[in-house]
Amino acid sequence: MTVAIITDQHFGARKNSKLFHDYFLKFYNEIFFPKLVEENIKIVIDMGDTFDNRTGINYSALAWAKDNYYDRLRDMGIKVYTIVGNHTAYYKNTNSINAVDLLLREYDNVEVVSEYREINIEGLKIAFVPWINSENQESTYSSLKKSKCPIVMGHLELQGFYANKMHLMEHGHDRHPYNKFEKVYSGHYHHRSEEDNIHYLGNPYEIYWNDLEDVRGFHLFDTKTKEHTPVDNPFKMFYRLYYDDNPAALLDSSEYKDKIVKLIVRKKTKPKEFEKYIDKLMDSGVFDLKVVENFAFNESEDFNIEQSEDTLSILSRYLDESETDIDKVAVKKIIKNIYQEACEVV
Repeated sequence: MTVAIITDQHFGARKNSKLFHDYFLKFYNEIFFPKLVEENIKIVIDMGDTFDNRTGINYSALAWAKDNYYDRLRDMGIKVYTIVGNHTAYYKNTNSINAVDLLLREYDNVEVVSEYREINIEGLKIAFVPWINSENQESTYSSLKKSKCPIVMGHLELQGFYANKMHLMEHGHDRHPYNKFEKVYSGHYHHRSEEDNIHYLGNPYEIYWNDLEDVRGFHLFDTKTKEHTPVDNPFKMFYRLYYDDNPAALLDSSEYKDKIVKLIVRKKTKPKEFEKYIDKLMDSGVFDLKVVENFAFNESEDFNIEQSEDTLSILSRYLDESETDIDKVAVKKIIKNIYQEACEVV
């Protein structure tokens, strides 16, 4: 049997932005639901953070989620197991009050998992592990120690994995309790990654700037082979462009309608041509355009920037190559934190 796994959908994200919900809907209409039909999926496993705000819900966001997601799954006869994540647990020390349980009681096909549970799907036993907190930590690890399940699915915060492609989590829980399982699947971190038996599957779509050019989507899981297959989301929200005296006539701006674009100006010796370039971008219907100009850096210096490098890589390498007595590790950490915060601002 093939089931679908999706995680960190964050309905209501970006303050219930209509722009983002329209973008989410394109994924559900053109990728997610057609794939469920094609594969005759009867079970969806949601590994947490279904809603974005753990303390409240915007009525419009709730209506959107029901109309465009839950009603459709119910009408298709699909069973949904939804695991409580940190964004859906109201308190930080217990999962007892959570958004999915309170908001989705009308759906008989939705089963909320707020504490450790083991279920059997077509003969395969799977351990479901919701968000671990001070109240359930001892009982959860005790249950994992006793478990004979080959598969774990949950919302885990483990050390040593990337929360996004630029930020390695140096804190969190130890992975040791999960070593005995064949495969461990988790939500929480939005970046896809895997190491040994642990697989972070990533969220379905871009939400912040730090998601730029990072693969998104959901997964299919075969209960017989215990193999998972990614279904990628081809749709993007964020674009980074570079201007180097590019002729406006050569710009194909059609894909930037209702998108968020950052234009990095490397060279601008023809102001009128640059204005034409900007006008063409704006005429395409760009939702938000940021232009970054910085001519302070002298490209004739010994430090050269590779086109393939991202901002953090450039800053990190610049520090490494600089002759200074400062604590480079500490400075890198500060820069990473500031960059992380900046990326979450449109």
